[in-house]
Amino acid sequence: MKHQVARIHPADNVLVALVDLPIGTEVPWENGFVTVTEAIPAKHKLAPLGLSPGQPVTMYGVLVGTAREAIRPGGRLTTANIQHATNSYDEHAQQRATWQAPDVSAWQNRTFQGFYRADGRVGTANYWLVIPLVFCENRNIQVLQDALITDLGYGRRKSYQPETRKLVSLMQAGKSIEEILSTDLEAAEDTARSQRPFPNVDGIRFLSHEGGCGGIRQDAQTLCGLLAGYITHPNVAGATVLSLGCQNAQATMLQDEIAKRDPHFSKPLYILDQQKLGTEENLISTALRQTFAGLMIANQAHREPAPLSKLNIGLECGGSDGFSGISANPALGHVSDMLVALGGSVILAEFPELCGVEQELVDRSVDQPTAERFSSLMKAYGDSAVAVGSGFDMNPSPGNIRDGLITDAMKSAGAARKGGSSPVVAVLDYPELVTKPGLNLLCTPGNDVESTTAEVGSGANIVLFTTGLGTPTGNPIAPVVKIASNTALAKRMPDIIDVNTGTVIDGEETIEQAGERILDYVIRVASGEEVAAVRHDQTDFIPWKRGVSL
Repeated sequence: MKHQVARIHPADNVLVALVDLPIGTEVPWENGFVTVTEAIPAKHKLAPLGLSPGQPVTMYGVLVGTAREAIRPGGRLTTANIQHATNSYDEHAQQRATWQAPDVSAWQNRTFQGFYRADGRVGTANYWLVIPLVFCENRNIQVLQDALITDLGYGRRKSYQPETRKLVSLMQAGKSIEEILSTDLEAAEDTARSQRPFPNVDGIRFLSHEGGCGGIRQDAQTLCGLLAGYITHPNVAGATVLSLGCQNAQATMLQDEIAKRDPHFSKPLYILDQQKLGTEENLISTALRQTFAGLMIANQAHREPAPLSKLNIGLECGGSDGFSGISANPALGHVSDMLVALGGSVILAEFPELCGVEQELVDRSVDQPTAERFSSLMKAYGDSAVAVGSGFDMNPSPGNIRDGLITDAMKSAGAARKGGSSPVVAVLDYPELVTKPGLNLLCTPGNDVESTTAEVGSGANIVLFTTGLGTPTGNPIAPVVKIASNTALAKRMPDIIDVNTGTVIDGEETIEQAGERILDYVIRVASGEEVAAVRHDQTDFIPWKRGVSL
């Protein structure tokens, strides 16, 4: 049954509106009722007993803010009357209680159909990569894409050219602006997929970026580490790399980073130096021949049954709303716990969105060095943000705020639910590789694409991405499953949403049931079922330049 409000934790002194609450609405609180004294939009919060200036605001059982001014009973929490606040934390764990793993007996023998690699990892897809070592090669990357994509059957995007031609013909026929604005248009679907000569290769992915030279040498090293993470990724069969030759991000640097991640690397890898090869024609024709040969090798791979322990799931959220932390994110938390119990790996990133829950994660760390590394990375990141005139308290976007996430701590407390309740087995700095099964923390920004890019570079072979407002974000080589926090979004943007957890808000499903439904879908995706981001050819890739992004 649909409820009007939700109290997330017994210690909370605020309620979340699950529906629009007009003035005068009576909502349950403790053993009685509270009257709403101002209109509360769905997803926003109300103070059932009111708040006095300076009084703590508690959600998820943690401090998420303090009152700037008095709020009367039944009043709404806003950015005008609430300010960000969190409790201090100690890197020494307060408790390390034994984790109670969920019952996964029904999933123990489930498998997915994946691509086994020489290093023992298993891919959920089979891509060929074409990447530049420096931004100077971005144009040549585009030339190769124009040469390969259509004739090899990998064109995915709708063509809107027929729409433009129709509009031109209407104008030439003398139609008015009003008539043109009311005209129905329809994009043409690409139909080349059935003509693919390499049916076992899911696609060729062409990355571009703005790095590789001109910055500090550490930026070049970090970029090479990220690119090495993509080249050695289990979803990748091999790669073509274009180098200008004189940039900071040298080919030897990339090769060293590859060796760190896979000392016995054996995938086909073609590195071309434009300054050595000379003309553009020589560079492109050589790259075309080598890439085509690589695709012939990649096409020899086939999907085989693999245990769920071979899944490495990245956890992400973007375009969050006031329901994200009570439906989609906790459902992902249950998925995370189930995968950990099955021997898989999960990655919780977005360090600015762990602000306020640091003590919980410290307490869940498997040992003191792990706790100390998390604390050290969090403090260093937070200090770097302050040093450039910002801070984690500035992290919520206008969309977040509009939909009820009015402080960073409030946003973080809900975002952290994606990580479930299992122990933290490792803390990684960007762009390190996941090597341990269990819950891994990865230092990344909260920016959707930068964080997703990083999680995949660290080994995630699927990304589960929750959203309350809607976002088309995808990744070049890993399926990004888009999970709606509310049913209205799932109905409004069905072309980009894969799973709806608004059923939890609607009272139709429990968190656990939603999580099990997501895991079942993940198995299908890992076996080759396409997600919306892949259908739309959404291949976002943004390397993180440290200290610049939140």
